[in-house]
Amino acid sequence: MSIYNKINAGFALGTDEPVTAGIEDLIYVFNQDDFTLTFDTTNPLIVTGLTAVNAAKVYKFEGTNNSFNTTSKLAKTAVGPRYTEEIDFNVAGFSVDIKTQLQAMGYGRVCAISVNNYNSSDTAIELFGAVNGLILTDAERTAADETMDGGYKLKLTNPDKLREPYPPRAVSIAPTSGTATFASTIAALEALVALVATS
Repeated sequence: MSIYNKINAGFALGTDEPVTAGIEDLIYVFNQDDFTLTFDTTNPLIVTGLTAVNAAKVYKFEGTNNSFNTTSKLAKTAVGPRYTEEIDFNVAGFSVDIKTQLQAMGYGRVCAISVNNYNSSDTAIELFGAVNGLILTDAERTAADETMDGGYKLKLTNPDKLREPYPPRAVSIAPTSGTATFASTIAALEALVALVATS
């Protein structure tokens, strides 16, 4: 029987580095079919590589004031535990380009990577939608909403009836030489980010 079906460790309250809530105000989003994921050979909860297909890019969405959030929730099913994953974030604007991207995220499947405020953990950087992808299920814009200045509130979550078989995967990518660190993983992601045009 696989070790992942057994409890194999205990946990104590962390007093040296207490857990910090929230994620950084950024997420990395990419089309699910545009990248190949490599998993740790001994632990399927760790993504060790992200390889672009045909020079595909990762797209970076940035926000402010703790406006981004992630949720992972266990759901018991007849065939075992499954996880519902959600990412809430905002877009400050409503141009035709933004609407085009919203349409794409509503039809196609994407994966998203978040960075936890608590980055002392070996799962400080997490991948959502590793198996079934995510789609845009909520895209709400209230023109008079002063908190959003008329921008969009968005939610990425699993397609209907397609929960994830694992909790969000840790992303841990090593540099060319040496072991994986928080810094090396962020550097690997940033190297894949498409440049954003500015006006």
